[in-house]
Amino acid sequence: MEVHLKLLHRGFGVMRANKLYANIDKCVFAAEDIKSSAALSAGVRADPGKVKAIAACPIPRSRKDLRKWLGLANYLHKYSAGYAELTRPLSDLLKKDADWVWEQQHQDAFDSIKASLQQAPVLALPDENESFSIVCDASDYAIG
Repeated sequence: MEVHLKLLHRGFGVMRANKLYANIDKCVFAAEDIKSSAALSAGVRADPGKVKAIAACPIPRSRKDLRKWLGLANYLHKYSAGYAELTRPLSDLLKKDADWVWEQQHQDAFDSIKASLQQAPVLALPDENESFSIVCDASDYAIG
C-alpha cells in the first residue's frame, strides 16, 4: 500500500505540473483488481473478454476480415511473445502484390496467435531487489 500511495502522489504531482485533471468517477484507488483495465496487484493481464473474442473469431475469408482480426489481436500484442514473428505470414498475405490464398502456414499463424494470447502471462515491473536483464532485439523482417 505504501508503494501505491507514493506512486499516486508522484503521478498526481506530474498531472498537477502539466495541468491535467482526472475524472474522479472513473478513478479507482487501492484496489487489488480493476476489471475494466485488468490490473492486478501482481501486474497487468490481458482482458479475458478480448482474448475470448479473438479466440472465437472464425478463419478470415478476405483481406478485410484478416485486417480486422489482426487489428483486434494487435491490441493485446504485448502479451504474446514473438508476436511480430507469429503475424508475419498473415501480414505478408495483406501485401498488395500477394494473392489471397489461405494456406496451412496462414492457418498455423492464426492458431498460434490465438493460443499465445490464451496463455498470456501477467505482466509486471521487475523486482528491483533482484537481478534482471534487459535484452534488445532488432529484426530485418518483423515489426516491434
